[in-house]
Amino acid sequence: MSGPRRWSLRRRLGLWLAASVAALWLAAATVAGLVLRHEIDEVFDSALQEVAQRVLPLAYSELLSREAGDAPQHMAPIGAHREYITYVVRDGAGQVLLQSSDAELMAIPPGLAPGFRTTDRLRTYTEAAVRGTIVVTTAEELGHRAAAVRRAVMALIWPLVALVPIALVGVWLSVRLSLKPVLAFRQAIAARGRGNLTPVAADALPEEMASVAASVNALMERLRGALEAERGFTANSAHELRTPIAAALAQTQRLLAELPEGADRQRARDVASALRRLSRLSEKLLQLAKAEGGGLLAERPAPLGPVLRHVIAEIDRQTDRGPDLAVTIPPDGGPVSDLDPDAFAILARNLIENALKHGAPETPIDVRLSDAGLEVSNRGPVVPADRLAMLLRPFERGPTQADGSGLGLAIAAAVCRGAGLRLDLASPVPGETDGFRVMVHFPAPILTGS
Repeated sequence: MSGPRRWSLRRRLGLWLAASVAALWLAAATVAGLVLRHEIDEVFDSALQEVAQRVLPLAYSELLSREAGDAPQHMAPIGAHREYITYVVRDGAGQVLLQSSDAELMAIPPGLAPGFRTTDRLRTYTEAAVRGTIVVTTAEELGHRAAAVRRAVMALIWPLVALVPIALVGVWLSVRLSLKPVLAFRQAIAARGRGNLTPVAADALPEEMASVAASVNALMERLRGALEAERGFTANSAHELRTPIAAALAQTQRLLAELPEGADRQRARDVASALRRLSRLSEKLLQLAKAEGGGLLAERPAPLGPVLRHVIAEIDRQTDRGPDLAVTIPPDGGPVSDLDPDAFAILARNLIENALKHGAPETPIDVRLSDAGLEVSNRGPVVPADRLAMLLRPFERGPTQADGSGLGLAIAAAVCRGAGLRLDLASPVPGETDGFRVMVHFPAPILTGS
């Protein structure tokens, strides 16, 4: 089961900064709208008052010149236009004397006290003159003011539609450029081979990440020291054991030659057998230390076929099991690889010896070298699927009674990890009902010898 999806730092910064810009823009538009509403109210109230004061002299002249029974006079508009501010002039009794062309549509209520007033739909200003005999009321619809504020605020908000994607792109580019050294640092760590624990260059990192890089390099240095100490101890211990083991084995073999048949001679044989097992174990430990210590790649590529033939010949000379091996090597020398010949010899030898030890008696061991990789398979009992991965651990053994240290596949796995090869285990052998197969895949492209 995969873990929860993680958000990248670039995406988080981009979204948060874009959202912050949008929120600040909206907040600024809201504040601007409130300020604009207040200013518009002042401007339009001033216009209402000015219209009333300009109409008063006209209304007074109209009152003096009118005769009894005259109908209210309507001021004709000059050209077709919409009146946002209308007015009506009444006498002290509320009779309409003069009004603008759209006053009837506005339905300005009578009897308003002097000054500014706000009704459900109108904003009015009333002013009286000549001891209250002339009353002028100017009016404006509240919806007009609201529409003006709304249009002004929308003019501020609409650019946000284009600003958000532009801000996202700008923030993403800025963050990408800013985090480029961090990404390069991450890629440098990811590109490291398994045995490469040298410090990673961190000169271009920003100040906030420099301490993290220093901690990572310090951790790698401590890890490298611990691994070198462990490998050095393993290699030195195995190396130091070779000489006393060889000396003890030689003395035991001499003792075997001198002792007559009997219980003492049998005990000497047991001691010699135990010393041989100890010698093989020390040799395996040396191989494991070499496999885990790096240096598995050669400076120049070379064909692997001759190395495999040498390994087969050496196994035949030491075990007389050469006839049990069905070896297939391309006649042109097989694939050309930059894998160190000694490392490939250790890899092939451990895989073949493992097959010889644990394969069914009197059955051939198939060894195939091709451009795809090295394949070693043997007949024998099926290894359960849950045990296959465990066989790559040191000192792990499958369902077998054969002698062994449990290091062969662990050494092969260590060589493959260090050299960048892929190791696959299969049981039963594909296409068969039993057996065990190990496949070492060479990286592509692979050069072939001519």
